[in-house]
Amino acid sequence: MSDTAVQHSSPDRLPERAHAPGHGPGPFTHTAVMAARALRISSRNIDALITSLALPIMMMLIFVYFFGGAIDTGTDYDSYVMYVVPGVLLLSAGFGAATTATAVSEDMKGGIIDRFRSLDVGGTPVLAGHVAASTVRNLCSTALVFGVALLIGFRPAASWSGWLVVGAVLVAYIVALSWISAAIGLLARTPEAASGFTFFMSFLPYPSSAFVPTENMPDWLHGFADHQPITPAIESLRGLLLGQDVGNTPWVALAWAAGMLAVAVGASGTLFRIGTR
Repeated sequence: MSDTAVQHSSPDRLPERAHAPGHGPGPFTHTAVMAARALRISSRNIDALITSLALPIMMMLIFVYFFGGAIDTGTDYDSYVMYVVPGVLLLSAGFGAATTATAVSEDMKGGIIDRFRSLDVGGTPVLAGHVAASTVRNLCSTALVFGVALLIGFRPAASWSGWLVVGAVLVAYIVALSWISAAIGLLARTPEAASGFTFFMSFLPYPSSAFVPTENMPDWLHGFADHQPITPAIESLRGLLLGQDVGNTPWVALAWAAGMLAVAVGASGTLFRIGTR
C-alpha cells in the first residue's frame, strides 16, 4: 500500500490545513478534529461500542426483572422501574466515560501525541476531543437506555423546564466524568491499567440512592451514600422526571459536577505536560 493510501485510511490523520504551526486553525477547530477522530476510532471498535451500549440496558433489566420484586423502596411508585431508571442513567454515564481513559492512555503510549505536537495541536484540544466524543457516545447510550425504559413501563411526568434541568444535570455529569476519565488515562501506565482504574467511577452509583433508598443502608454506609456526588444527581433526575418537588437538589448536583470538572481539567493539564516531557 502506498504512503498516500495509508494517510487516507488512518483515523489519526489531520486535515492538511491544520499542519501549519502558528497560523493554522484555532483550538476549537483542533478540538472538533480530535473529536471526529475519536468517534471514528470508536466506530471501528465494535466490541467495545456494543458493550458500552448494551451493559447499562442489561443492568436495568436485571434489576427490574430479577431483583425489583424483592426490593422495597419505601415509596408509592407503581413499579420498581419508576425508581431505578434515574440511577441507571448515571450508571450508563459512568460506563461510557470509562472508555475515555483507555483511549487517552493508548494515545499517550502509542506515540501519536508527538505527531500532534509537531502539527501544532496542543494537549487541551487532544483531551477535549476525547471528552467531546465521550459526551456524544454517552448521549446516544442514554437515549437508548431511556427508550428501553419506556418500553418496560417507565412513565415520566416532567414539565418542560424539568426536562431542561434533567438534560443539564446529565450533560454536566457526563462531561465531568469524561474529564476525570481522561485524567486517569494520563495517569495510568497502560491502557489496561486505565480501564481498571475507572472501576471506581462505575462503582459510585451502587453506594447511592440509585437502586435502594439510602435509609435502608447500614449507618456507616448511609453517611457516605448521602454525601457523595452521584446521590444528588440521581435524586434530581428522579424527582424531575417524576414531576416531584426537588428543592435545591439540582443546584447541589451541578455544584458537584462543576467541582469535579474543575479538578479534572486542572489535573489533566498538569499530567499531560508531565507525560509529554
